[in-house]
Amino acid sequence: MLPFCHLSIKVSNIYYSGFPKLEESYCGDDCPLKEHVGDHNSQHNHHMRCWDNLKDPLCHIDNVMSRQSFEVVLHNRLRLKTSLETVKWLAMQGCAFRGHDESINFTNRGNFIEMIKLQARVNKEIEEVVLDNAPQTSKYTSPDIQKELLRSILANRVQHKISEEIEDAKFYILVDEALDELNKEQMAIILRFIDLDGFVRERFFQVVGVDDTNATTLQKAICMVLARYNLLVENLRGQGYNGASNMRGEWNGLQALFKKECPYAYYVHCFAHRLQLALVTVSKEVHDVWLFFSKLGFVVNFVNASSKRPSKLKSVKESEIMDLIASGELETATRANQIRTLQRAGATW
Repeated sequence: MLPFCHLSIKVSNIYYSGFPKLEESYCGDDCPLKEHVGDHNSQHNHHMRCWDNLKDPLCHIDNVMSRQSFEVVLHNRLRLKTSLETVKWLAMQGCAFRGHDESINFTNRGNFIEMIKLQARVNKEIEEVVLDNAPQTSKYTSPDIQKELLRSILANRVQHKISEEIEDAKFYILVDEALDELNKEQMAIILRFIDLDGFVRERFFQVVGVDDTNATTLQKAICMVLARYNLLVENLRGQGYNGASNMRGEWNGLQALFKKECPYAYYVHCFAHRLQLALVTVSKEVHDVWLFFSKLGFVVNFVNASSKRPSKLKSVKESEIMDLIASGELETATRANQIRTLQRAGATW
């Protein structure tokens, strides 16, 4: 009887010739069979492990890849959830996302990265999958990812919730536009409606970038936003804008374009804008008022022109306020005697 090793293709001719006699395979330490088997890392033992793995379904490549893929999915979900919760918290608190320098060696990398690091310190599972422990291609921390989470998920959910509150009810739109810091025209849309409990609600809905302030352009942008969330223009019952000609124009203004489609969408000139116009006009006509605001603007510009002047003014005013409080001439209360009052007055003029 000739013993063969069926796992080896060719090792010392054993596969082809075998052993002439069975008893030769048990001839002591120098027998060819022991030499063939060898130590733990021998080719024979390697083939044996491969054979065992082949017989074990759990070691098949498809099952191994499936387990690895499932783990990757779980890690990606946890990583994405961490970024999403961070974006949600920062948005709720009105905090800035990005830092001055977000490089790895910088101490403070901004609120977004630092919040993720905080979650990693208190949760071992999060620590194992975020930031430096995350794959380079799926960290979910880039500014584009932050904007995508904020706009496409959180903002979209809020807008759908508002549209569900309105449903088929009549509503009122408040619209105003302004230039941002990049000189791009931005239009803000606010919806006003009565909820199921009979209370008047105002909800900030969306900021839309527009190419110009032409009434037709603004109307198309507003209609696109309303249609996206299944809000019918036919249910429009009021419009509130400023007094610019492109908004309140009787024939070609924005309010006129909407009234052609919905005759009951009555236009009301924004009371805050009317009050502002009245105050500006009065201040120009009354010499003392005009002189006060002119000097106030000059003082604000003079103080803010140097980094040393605000601190100098602050120290003088703090000492003066403390003396007045001690003498009882000034009362203490929330938001009273703010050091930034002067700057706020200048900013509103």
